Amino acid sequence: MTTRFDLAVVGAGIVGIAHALAAARRGLRVVVIDRDRQANGASIRNFGLAIVTGQEPGPSRRLAERSREIWLELAQDARLDILHRGKLIVAQRPEALALLETFKSGEHGAECRLLTAREAAAQQTGLDEKAVIGGLYSPFELRVESRDVLPRLTAFLAEKHGVAFRTGVSVTEIAPPFVETSGGRLQAEKVVVCPGDDFSSLYPQLIEKHGLQRCKLQMLRLADPGFRLRSALMSDLSLLRYGGFAVLPEAGALRKRLGEERGAALANGVHLIVVQSADGSLVVGDSHHYGLSLDPFGSQAVDQLILDEFGILFGKAPDVLARWTGSYASAKNAVLRESPHEDVRLVIVTSGAGASTGFGLGEETITELFGQ
Repeated sequence: MTTRFDLAVVGAGIVGIAHALAAARRGLRVVVIDRDRQANGASIRNFGLAIVTGQEPGPSRRLAERSREIWLELAQDARLDILHRGKLIVAQRPEALALLETFKSGEHGAECRLLTAREAAAQQTGLDEKAVIGGLYSPFELRVESRDVLPRLTAFLAEKHGVAFRTGVSVTEIAPPFVETSGGRLQAEKVVVCPGDDFSSLYPQLIEKHGLQRCKLQMLRLADPGFRLRSALMSDLSLLRYGGFAVLPEAGALRKRLGEERGAALANGVHLIVVQSADGSLVVGDSHHYGLSLDPFGSQAVDQLILDEFGILFGKAPDVLARWTGSYASAKNAVLRESPHEDVRLVIVTSGAGASTGFGLGEETITELFGQ
C-alpha cells in the first residue's frame, strides 16, 4: 500500500528540517527521508550560530532576518535553549576598525554599537585589552547547541505537527507523484530535495552545472576557560568571510594587512569564532579548504593556526577536548534552488549559512510550491 503525503523532503539536515517546518505549519502532510539514522553532517558540526550582521545585503540578509524570527518562535514552541544572544567582533588592527566604522554608518549597522578597546574588553571577560583597539557589538545573533537542537526539532515536528520520518532510507528515484526509496514507494504531491554536499545521488547533472565544490572545515572544543562568554565572538579574519563586510571598500586594506601578518591563516581560510556551551566548554574554529573530493583528515598545523588566533585574544588556550572536521557545499552564490520538475525543488545552501538562512529559505520554497 502506497503512503500518501502532500510533501516529501529528502534530507534531514537543518535545511530539510526548515522546509518540513514551513510545510507542517500550513497543515500539510509531510514526510522527511534521510539515509542516516541521525543527523551526522554539517548541521551538527558547526557553531550553532544564526548570523544576521555580516550577511551580504539582499536575499541573504533578508533570509537571515526571517530565520532569526523563526528561531525565536521555536525557542518557545519547541523549548530550544538559546545559549548566546548577540555577537562581539573585536578589531585588532586599524584597517578592521575602519571597516567596522563604515559598516556601522551603513544601512544594516544602525542597531549595532561601536566600542572602544576598553568597552570591548569590558564586554567580554578574559579578553586581553592590549590585543584589541575597538570593536562592534551586534544584538541579532542567536546560538544553539546544534547536536542537541537537531534531534529536538525532529521530535517536535513529529509530536506537534505529525511529520513522518523515514531514516536509514535512500531515495533512488523521484517521479512525481511517486518517490522510490530503498524502503518502498511513497506518494507525495510535491518534493523538496536538500542533499547538502551529496552531489551525486540525485540530479547530479543539474548540480554539476552550478560548479559546486565541497568546503572542509576544522573545529575544536576547548575545556571550560573559567570565564563565561556574554555573546559569540569574532575577530579581524572573520570580516573577510562575510559578504556584508567583505564588499566594503575598506576590506581591501584589511586583506592586504592580514596577508602580510597572518598569511598562513588567510591561506587556510582561518577565521576565529568562539562560542560557549552550557557546560562551559568552548567551540572554536574554523578553517576552509575547497575541492570536489576532500580527505577526512584534520591537520594539526591548521588547528594550531586557529588556537594561535584564540591565544592572541585570550592568552593560553585551555585543553583541547575534541577535534573534528565538517563538510558543506560551496559556490559563489549563497543558495542553489532549481526546479528539475514543476513539483520538485532542489535546494542547497552553498555556504556555511544553513542555520542562519535555512528557515527563511524553507518558507520561500514552500510558498513557491504551494502558493500563498
